[in-house]
Amino acid sequence: MKHFTLFLLIMISGHLIAQNPADTIKYWKKGGDLSLSFSEVSFSNWAAGGKNSISGVGLLNCFANYANDRMSWDNTLSLGYGLMKEQQRSLIKSEDKFELNSKVGYKMTESGKWFFSGLMNFRTQFADGFNYSNIDQPVRISSLLSPAYLTIATGFDYKPNDRFSMFASPLSGKFTFVADDALSAIGAFGVDPGKEFRAELGATVKSELKMKVAKNVDAVTNLTLFSNYLKNPQNVDVNWDFRLNMKVNEYLSANLVTNLIYDDDILIPLDRNDDGIIDGKGRRVQFKQMFGAGLSVKF
Repeated sequence: MKHFTLFLLIMISGHLIAQNPADTIKYWKKGGDLSLSFSEVSFSNWAAGGKNSISGVGLLNCFANYANDRMSWDNTLSLGYGLMKEQQRSLIKSEDKFELNSKVGYKMTESGKWFFSGLMNFRTQFADGFNYSNIDQPVRISSLLSPAYLTIATGFDYKPNDRFSMFASPLSGKFTFVADDALSAIGAFGVDPGKEFRAELGATVKSELKMKVAKNVDAVTNLTLFSNYLKNPQNVDVNWDFRLNMKVNEYLSANLVTNLIYDDDILIPLDRNDDGIIDGKGRRVQFKQMFGAGLSVKF
């Protein structure tokens, strides 16, 4: 698998070197968008009650795609970070995302839509994350590279147009990293206690769809499925991202972002009695939703 990926990268490098700079540039499509959204709630002598709060989120999504003859190379980078503050409480992280995707492929026939491809996906976060079940004594449950997920796969990619792709791999490796010693010691994120990573061998399916919903309204959704051949292959890991961009004008927009995750190896702390005390762990669907309005720039 590593040799195949290296072979494809060498082929791409040779392809690029063989072109003069002017010819090479025309085979690339690059772009992205940057958005900064804010929200604020303030109360003064408000009989119905409430908490003053302020929050801000920054999102960056960019791509660089190469296509020439039967060769393609698609790259995307998604970054996000947000903070929220309520009255006298300390700052709370509301968004934290780092995801890099790279997929290189060679068209199986001159005019076909199927590619023999290699895929790399890397996900982690920037800062510490906390469990706020007890707001006065938050517990750190994640940090930079804890967790981090790396998927490397080879397979077949169906790309009928620039808006849709479906990648299927019967041979892929998924690696979960926990670099923080304290989190590693308790076996966080499905890694054995005291270990820094877990390796899985299985099958991967990854799809992407870009849609024009209405004038000035675009949607992008990505779905990744992984089945571990070595342990409970019927329990499929799911990672589903959805992003809706609503453009008001050249610089103002609203964004709806959701993320659904299910990983059979991750046990979620549970408060079964709703008394603020964690009394067990279990497998659960994780879901995150974020909506914001603010400044937006496309490039």
